[in-house]
Amino acid sequence: MYAALWRILPGPLWVRILIIVVLLAAVLFVLAFYVFPWIDNLTAPVQDVTVDQ
Repeated sequence: MYAALWRILPGPLWVRILIIVVLLAAVLFVLAFYVFPWIDNLTAPVQDVTVDQ
């Protein structure tokens, strides 16, 4: 699968590497600022633990 994605990227080697770095940065940005906070809101009630003495 990765070979097929590599073949469809345009340009020489340095352009392909630049495209991959930009896409990876975009994916990490979306995960850090949208996906992970959304998941945290879904699991927040599970983390609210109280201990009675």
